[in-house]
Amino acid sequence: MDLSLTGEQRQLVESFAALFARESGSERVRSAEPLGFDAQLWKALRETGVVEMAVDDDAGGWGASELELALITEQFGRAVASAPLIEAQVAARLLAASGQIGTRLLDRVLSGDQLVTFAPRAGQGARLELVPAGSVADYVVALVDGRLLAVPLAAGRRAVSNLGSMPLADIVIEGSYDILAEGPRAIELFAGGLDLWLALTAVALTGAAKKAVELAVDYAKQRHAFGTPIGAFQAVAHPLADSATAVDGARLLGLRAACAFVDEPDRARELAAMAFAFAYETARDATRRSLHFHGGYGFGMECDVQLYYRRVRGWALVYGDPGVALDRVADARYGAVVG
Repeated sequence: MDLSLTGEQRQLVESFAALFARESGSERVRSAEPLGFDAQLWKALRETGVVEMAVDDDAGGWGASELELALITEQFGRAVASAPLIEAQVAARLLAASGQIGTRLLDRVLSGDQLVTFAPRAGQGARLELVPAGSVADYVVALVDGRLLAVPLAAGRRAVSNLGSMPLADIVIEGSYDILAEGPRAIELFAGGLDLWLALTAVALTGAAKKAVELAVDYAKQRHAFGTPIGAFQAVAHPLADSATAVDGARLLGLRAACAFVDEPDRARELAAMAFAFAYETARDATRRSLHFHGGYGFGMECDVQLYYRRVRGWALVYGDPGVALDRVADARYGAVVG
């Protein structure tokens, strides 16, 4: 696996790093709380074509690879940006793959008329829980009782308060909706969408974790105790080194999972879930250490590290804890348990 970036990919990373620096600084992130949606940021992202990137050329998009999407979401994670980037990209891909009904809705999405999100948790009956961007989206693409649906969200949603300041909502499916696929085809499409969501979320988590470590390192250089920077003490330096090493490993695994959609399609599911589980544990530990080394200051709302501490947990638990992802790894490698 060669992770050397092409000139175009480097330009992609640089352009999105600059966009997030301009449109998603820590003050902007705070100002979007508690809802966790920055309409101005989303407008700026839409103008760059982030949704079009996720869709193939023949469906009206730009045909970006999974690796290129992952490089964007890494910068998204570093900024803990208040926009449903990953969910919108996954939903657009599912609409493009689901035939004529999905294509009609995709046309409205690509024109900017609709915001469509993706529910990583399958629903039962008429209920979906913890839908990312469910409080602000117009539609959600979700698997419900073996059918892949596009459900309008004008009514039947209840915002869910959460420490991660995410626009989550529980959805009660009411009225009409579009059936995108049924039976095995619906399950196959949803599983592929979930694989992409897990892989992209994993890389976003590593981006956030890396930034949290950088914040802790900067603070450890500035904060003195007994006339010495606290970063000189082993009790600070060694855990930070452990986190930095783990973040590099999580990033490598996340990018490998993104590459697997093209290079190792038979392992994409396994690697995506594995990357998600490792990235969540890494980001959880890295942000906890970073906050701890900031001392009491780290718990203040004016301290940037608490934005990362809260969000990495919220992003991951929308799907589930690492054990849920590792069950998916086992199913992908050894087959699902029957009975």
